[in-house]
Amino acid sequence: MQSNLRRLLFKAGIIIFTLPGSGQLRAQRSNPYATIAAIPVPQGYHRIPAGAASFAAWLRNIPLKKDRTVYLFDGRLKRNQDAQFAVLDISVGKQDLQQCADAVMRLRSEYLYSLHSYSSIEFYTEQGARLNFGQWQQVKGSDPGSFRNYLTTVFTYCSTRTLEKQLVPVTNYRTISGGDVLIRGGSPGHAMLVADIAEDAAGRRIYLLSQSYMPAQDIHIVNNPGNAAISPWFDSNAPDIYIETPEWTFRTNELRCWPTPAGKR
Repeated sequence: MQSNLRRLLFKAGIIIFTLPGSGQLRAQRSNPYATIAAIPVPQGYHRIPAGAASFAAWLRNIPLKKDRTVYLFDGRLKRNQDAQFAVLDISVGKQDLQQCADAVMRLRSEYLYSLHSYSSIEFYTEQGARLNFGQWQQVKGSDPGSFRNYLTTVFTYCSTRTLEKQLVPVTNYRTISGGDVLIRGGSPGHAMLVADIAEDAAGRRIYLLSQSYMPAQDIHIVNNPGNAAISPWFDSNAPDIYIETPEWTFRTNELRCWPTPAGKR
């Protein structure tokens, strides 16, 4: 019976406990998946093809830590260790800056930086000032150290409010795509990035969500608290207008995508 219980817990992405010889419980938080793309999809679903140079494809290739534990920026354990399915192998920094919207901006910036598309890396401060890395790098360089300093400036002066204004509303939630953002601007507000997408033969989409939170912490793929059968995936065809995540509730009309030259998708 203990063996069956351990298998069930493992499939659910929950802490697995074993009984060592001392008789004391020991938590095991190992993660067997190397990247986001390696996280299995539920039966009957397949990942939607993504262009090689797309944000969606880049997200799938982000490596995951072998340990599922989430740490805060100062090295302390996050109090809630039940929210995450897996942890992205991306630094959080030593300051309480890379929180929810900051994590979204970090991943988007890292993707564009990998393409050397420096002028496309752009965000706005609360006062409306434009922070464009293309202009930044002309003065301060585009090396990794300069890029980190740019991101620190973005994390300091930008927010869920400014990012929400910058993004484009998605009118049909069921067309949710990799790289989209669920966001509610405010103090507090929250933002989560759509880290991957899959669909079934009828075109019904499911998705993974990643987040940082407060205080600044490791970016992680979250579990789905409302549907253990497909967790960590979320169902875009669920009838409810609310999206229940481990630490925040969104509405389906809070989905946004990144602006493109062609406008809305």
